[in-house]
Amino acid sequence: MSTTAAPRRLESLIRGRWTPGDREGAPLLDAATGALVAHVDATGIDMAAALDWGRRTGGPALRAMSFHDRAAMLKALGLALMARKEAFYAESHRTGATRADGWVDIEGGIGTMLTYASKGRRELPNTRVLTDGDLEPLSKDHSFSAQHILTPLQGVAVHINAYNFPVWGMLEKIAPALLAGMPCIVKPASQTAYLTETVVRAIHDTGILPAGALQLICGSVGDLLDHVTGQDVVTFTGSAWTGRKLRSHKAIVENSTRFTMEADSLNASILGPDAGPGTPEFDLFVKEVAREMTSKAGQKCTAIRRVMVPEAHIDAVQAALAARLGGATLGLPAAEGTRMGPLASLEQREEVRARIRELQAVARIVAGDPDAVPAGLEAGAFIAPVLLRADDPTAAAAVHDCEAFGPVATLMPYEGVDQAVTLAAMGKGSLVSSVFTDDARVAEAMVLGLAPFHGRVMIGNRASAKSSTGHGSPLAGLVHGGPGRAGGGEELGGMRGVKHYMQRTAVQGAPGLLAAVTGRWSEGAPARTGTHPFRKSLAELRIGDQLVTAARPVTEADVEHFAHFTGDTFYAHMDSDAARANPFFDDRVAHGYLIASFAAGLFVDPAPGPVLANYGVDNMRFLSPVYFGDTLQVRLTCKEINPRANADHGEVRWDCQVTKQDGTVAAQYDVLTMVAKTWPAEQVAAE
Repeated sequence: MSTTAAPRRLESLIRGRWTPGDREGAPLLDAATGALVAHVDATGIDMAAALDWGRRTGGPALRAMSFHDRAAMLKALGLALMARKEAFYAESHRTGATRADGWVDIEGGIGTMLTYASKGRRELPNTRVLTDGDLEPLSKDHSFSAQHILTPLQGVAVHINAYNFPVWGMLEKIAPALLAGMPCIVKPASQTAYLTETVVRAIHDTGILPAGALQLICGSVGDLLDHVTGQDVVTFTGSAWTGRKLRSHKAIVENSTRFTMEADSLNASILGPDAGPGTPEFDLFVKEVAREMTSKAGQKCTAIRRVMVPEAHIDAVQAALAARLGGATLGLPAAEGTRMGPLASLEQREEVRARIRELQAVARIVAGDPDAVPAGLEAGAFIAPVLLRADDPTAAAAVHDCEAFGPVATLMPYEGVDQAVTLAAMGKGSLVSSVFTDDARVAEAMVLGLAPFHGRVMIGNRASAKSSTGHGSPLAGLVHGGPGRAGGGEELGGMRGVKHYMQRTAVQGAPGLLAAVTGRWSEGAPARTGTHPFRKSLAELRIGDQLVTAARPVTEADVEHFAHFTGDTFYAHMDSDAARANPFFDDRVAHGYLIASFAAGLFVDPAPGPVLANYGVDNMRFLSPVYFGDTLQVRLTCKEINPRANADHGEVRWDCQVTKQDGTVAAQYDVLTMVAKTWPAEQVAAE
């Protein structure tokens, strides 16, 4: 016998305490059964105090941590949530999500957090300030320079989220914000707020986040936005109408508060003219369209809404899609064999049906019945997948303006690549489009035509079929957002998403003072010679520690030996007449890699020591030719030190400048090494 959990009263997490609203609140129903799940209300909550708490408590605690500290925090939190995932799945079924739908939301959200944790450790320094771009020299004598830096904003990131992904929608926003060093207030959509609250309770119970780093509002935001400042950030996911209203809020406008919106998106998928019936691309296209229509019951901001196919293949596509959609089994989300669950609420179903009626003014239904409900499921918000067809899409304005946020798509023909691109652009800006083709010329023309109107373009073909993440999958490393109707904002995108919560500032000054701010040595900053820097562990090494080597001549014998030993007998090294005919050289020259090899021989201290490994070079440039008889000298300077939080070593970046006897720079590059934190290394008992 199954039991139904008693409905609960959702609470908000405000100033470190779980706080109920003053009223019982609005009822929230199980999407599949109609049973009462919870009540939601946030009346009486002091929103100004919540913002103040985040700014005064959460912000300083996060900013005191390095990027690596924050990355480790995200990793610990992600692993803790993954261990509790089954409780989240149980609650997710109430939203109408199947296990597969829940996987995208729950494990996809946690996976996004873990990805940011990993990228933070690998791509960010173990510091509290991030340099942005190269140093800008402002004087010939290197006494005055400038460096762009990024520092966390000293406000709160307010995330107003949609109902369709109550876990992923929260985690994909708070992960980059927390990594940047900015506290968050999350306001989930009320329809599915009970799942978000469950996850936030789990987060709070871990004690991993510092006090004030995360707050939750279950219910209306009330006057929250009245109190935002220029140091705060507001993000919104939802309808374009609501987004425009929020964007024009008096406090947001007057304070120039950063506002990012993800709104309506009439995403298109296009079958290439080469991809007719019988080709792998045809089959992949049909499968992907059907999957995007039925996954999460079509309640995805990235779902395919417009299906564009060559006119010659439209009947074949219609038949194939109708057959596949007809096999989509509707049922209770937790039931075995259910392919598609209900919409999130009965209200949402009525909204979808209304939008279908609007589309029917310019298109006809060719598969599915929006009013039919399977027997035994009458209490839930179930609706069958609906495929419409618009035979004159250029004149059918509604299919490019009206989004039915459910398992609904419109099929339309096109003549030629140019028209397909034009039709896609009629959506006035979308999050994503996809093209299924195996023709390189079609792929080029489509992508270049689609890119200005889309945040992401996915190309599908037989070669990528097994590894492709598909049309509708936002990824942590890729931009999620789109121009125009889609909101004009950006989320994710790897480190781009972190920088959205930081201020870019140009700092000008003497290189030595810039080094103190940035933790990075640059030309003109003080340097120290003495003990060979390769003899220093991270405990002893400081930026500016420098070695100036002895000089070494380059001979014809050196060049010829290197050429024959390596096999690099390029004419400029071996043929005097050919070299002199080259506009860059006066005669035979030394190999660039010979210069780098000689440089290493000059600066390396060969004895065992704290330098554990060389793992590469960055930005190598050969700036002037080296001829027979030239001598080379190296200046090696510790440029940046990046200790790893959970290892006994760290990364050191060295500025390597190779000069000739007249002071001309022959080569310039960064050498990257792994260096022990202490030396001799701490002994670990073998027993």
